[in-house]
Amino acid sequence: MFSKKFINLDKKFENLLAFLTIFLLAFFPFMEVIARTIFHTGIANSTEYTHHLVLILAFIGAVITARENKHLSLTLNWKLSPLFLKRVQALIALINTTFCTAFAWISLSFLLSAFAANEKIAFFPLRWIIMVMPLGYMVMALRFIAHTPPKPLARIIAALGLILGTLLALGAIANISHVLLPHSTHFLDSLVPVYNQISANLVAPLIVVLIVSAIFGVPIFIVLGGIGYLLFARAAQPLEIIANEAYSLLTSHSIPAIPLFTFTGFLLSESKAGERLVKLFKALFSWFPGGLAIMAILVCTFFTTFTGASGVTILAVGGLLSYVLIKGSFSSKFSTGLLTATGSIGLLFPPSLPVIIYGVTAQISIKDMFIGGIAPGIIMVLTMIVFGIWYALKNKIVRERFVLKEALSTTKNSFWEILLPVIVVTGFFGGITTLVESGAIAVIYTLIVEVFIHKDLKIRNLPQVLLKCMPIIGGVLAILAMAKGLSYFIIDAEIPMQLTAWVQMHIGSKYVFLLLLNIALLITGCFMDIFSAILVVVPLIIPLGNLFGIHPVHLGIIFLVNMELGYLTPPVGLNLFLASYRFNEPMGKLYKDVFPFLIIQLIAVLLITYVPFLSTGLLTLFK
Repeated sequence: MFSKKFINLDKKFENLLAFLTIFLLAFFPFMEVIARTIFHTGIANSTEYTHHLVLILAFIGAVITARENKHLSLTLNWKLSPLFLKRVQALIALINTTFCTAFAWISLSFLLSAFAANEKIAFFPLRWIIMVMPLGYMVMALRFIAHTPPKPLARIIAALGLILGTLLALGAIANISHVLLPHSTHFLDSLVPVYNQISANLVAPLIVVLIVSAIFGVPIFIVLGGIGYLLFARAAQPLEIIANEAYSLLTSHSIPAIPLFTFTGFLLSESKAGERLVKLFKALFSWFPGGLAIMAILVCTFFTTFTGASGVTILAVGGLLSYVLIKGSFSSKFSTGLLTATGSIGLLFPPSLPVIIYGVTAQISIKDMFIGGIAPGIIMVLTMIVFGIWYALKNKIVRERFVLKEALSTTKNSFWEILLPVIVVTGFFGGITTLVESGAIAVIYTLIVEVFIHKDLKIRNLPQVLLKCMPIIGGVLAILAMAKGLSYFIIDAEIPMQLTAWVQMHIGSKYVFLLLLNIALLITGCFMDIFSAILVVVPLIIPLGNLFGIHPVHLGIIFLVNMELGYLTPPVGLNLFLASYRFNEPMGKLYKDVFPFLIIQLIAVLLITYVPFLSTGLLTLFK
């Protein structure tokens, strides 16, 4: 009884802390805009507060996501016997616990080495703030143990990860002892060389184990972070670099926009905004051939633009849109295929999270990336609309009569939601607000609209909304943090230079290179989520783009549209799994339903690839 009460108290504390953190994350940039606009001044230390609030939110989110057992993973639907499944789960927990424990030790070593005890942000000791990193990893390690089957042997196997992770981090522990006891003799120093030799021999098989374990459910952040960890260990480089890179990324300039826009998207999806938008676009377009299909495409585009995650769109409005389409005489096959394909159709429009992350990683102006994505994004949307119109005409689907009164009424009802992207785009592109400030304004604006104007959400329900978006916030930020370390190793090992030299020697045609790039990125999109792919793959392709004289923005758009298409590509496109779950359809049937849309989007991707003006033409107008 006591244990159960303690666990419930722990959940309430974590949820409250997460809610307060994201509220403050929105509050400081918002007040910065107010102070700058009205009083022509700013808020002291506002940027530092914002950046470190993201760090705190990232690890609270990761801990909550581990608690709910929802970390993003590449899990295939294996049909395993119950006994074998329990053994697999125990081994997965062992891997998770091992690397989370190792990450905890190197994070502790990093904060003790990189920050002095007297360093502060205002009156907050910096070390105490960054302590969220080792504590977060250790709590996740314990939760991975707790999620193993409730059998003594399974729990023992999972708990062994605490010991193995500590052994893996022996070098970091030796460094911790030096920092805490600088004038003492440290017996660990004699063990470190032996540890380095042993670990170097185990790196290759352990990397294979990590890659194989990914398809059985090991979280993506563990796989990427673990591979980076092992590579650093083999190269005898300081493991603290991994924690340093995670810290640097999470406290970088544009990253706060990720949780802010994600929370905005979930506020919209948890309210009745979806129903209002469906009614609006239905009233505006149902008189047109394929009008209901156009409505579905535009609604999906709107939601994906703000959430940055196609799964949210499919799960939030997929059921409603499917019902409307089927009721409007569209076949179940067409409806399922359309909604699965359009679940990621808005990823090029502002304030899309993948565009932000690409800009940060490639060190390209995020504003330029958004401008470059406008025309290709419109092309992706138009190809789907044209197909919807063709299908409706071919199958003689009856159009509804346009009713001006209904159009005006639905426009009035959804006016505040339609105004949101206008406010965000105008503020950001007009130079009035930064990207992070735009995200903060979006959160505050959406809260006012959905809580006080439409009254779809109650204030007491907001923590539950945040809890629903934590697998995206915590999961994505955990992936980005770990992928950054692997990205650092790839660059430091000069792998991009070696790849560039090989391509220069073997590929002479720019167009052959672009075709091979499309194929490689499409395969990558099948097996890797877009967020980790940006950090791991982009450093490899940027030098190749420079080699063939491809404009950086055009290269970025090529990358993003291919990854967008990868969501649909069998066997493991993310949208296929989510659609199978949402529409209760077997994967084999979904492959057939999605195939025509996949071909259409592939044609659009090739057009965007081979016509660079589509990505770069608008840039000259905004210079």
